[in-house]
Amino acid sequence: MGTRGREIVGMDVEQLLKLLNEAYASEWLAYYQYWLGAKVIKGPMKDAVAAELNLHATEELNHAVLIANRIIQLGGTPVLTPEGWSRTSPCKYDAPADPYVAALLDQNIAGEQCAITTYKGLMDATKDKDMVTYNMALTILEQEVEHEEDLQSLREDLELMVQRGSK
Repeated sequence: MGTRGREIVGMDVEQLLKLLNEAYASEWLAYYQYWLGAKVIKGPMKDAVAAELNLHATEELNHAVLIANRIIQLGGTPVLTPEGWSRTSPCKYDAPADPYVAALLDQNIAGEQCAITTYKGLMDATKDKDMVTYNMALTILEQEVEHEEDLQSLREDLELMVQRGSK
């Protein structure tokens, strides 16, 4: 990293790298959870939900790229292994063992809620200290909030469909 670029970070860079690696690991787990869920999904509305899961997977992978670039800019190393992602991430990976649409939506809603908490924490830690990371976290947070809303809307639609079908 450039010397001045590191100097302008008004906080402990090692602590910042820890937070960034937590977010990075979470993004990889989210990517895989979305990607695999889109492949195994079953039930009503599966095509619409699979399309949304695939879109979210792509966006989570893009988040991982942004975060990896920032970690490297700060002189750090992104978590190097999938085992490391599981150890480092504050968000759990929910394997899509139950491929039913509602179960996958619930798992991914929980994942987005964890991501929202993670990015809010990263923003709180970097506010007025590291504007580069703060702005990146804000951009990602906006998408995570949108993901949660998208998934909750699909979940509500599914509930309405199931209720009407049982009458």
